[in-house]
Amino acid sequence: MKIDHTVPMEYSTDENKMKILGFWIFLGAEIALFSTLFAVYFTLQSNTNVGPAAEDLFHLSPVMIETILLLSSSFTIGLGVHAMRLGLKKPMMTFFGITLALGAAFLGVEVYEFVTYVGEGATIQTSGFLSALFTLLGTHGLHVTFGLLWGGAILLQIKKRGFTPETANKSFIFSLYWHFLDVVWIFIFSFVYLKGLM
Repeated sequence: MKIDHTVPMEYSTDENKMKILGFWIFLGAEIALFSTLFAVYFTLQSNTNVGPAAEDLFHLSPVMIETILLLSSSFTIGLGVHAMRLGLKKPMMTFFGITLALGAAFLGVEVYEFVTYVGEGATIQTSGFLSALFTLLGTHGLHVTFGLLWGGAILLQIKKRGFTPETANKSFIFSLYWHFLDVVWIFIFSFVYLKGLM
């Protein structure tokens, strides 16, 4: 395997470059998935039946906490990739660990939010609006959950093997995935929560 030392380690082999390209293609499919979920939500947002509407359910405080947690995690994972490129194993693992902790805290707030909604009589069966809302938020939450497991597995590999072209490639691809989840959340925050609060 030919290693190019003039580029960052995650790009240092032809296989690594192809994996990164393949992951960008995968993210294209993920964009299509979330675009469909947003389209369904916008179509059904006024279909509240006898259930609560967005302005009855949404509260700014938990949504702001979720947003701060996830955007902070995007910053820390960027620092982690930077540390990896400098060959700093412990700082890289620390920043990735902080990222995962912030992601877990985000999920905790989201679960609390879901429990609160259900307590107020808002379930996935109540109306088209709530069905679309829970599906959109739940799909994003499942992606974050998968990301926590994936990121944890990468940390174990880094701890065991250190930085290699393979582990660097996996770490970088994971960072792309995590940034994608943050971008999706910005759309959810802007076009679901803020619009609903207005």
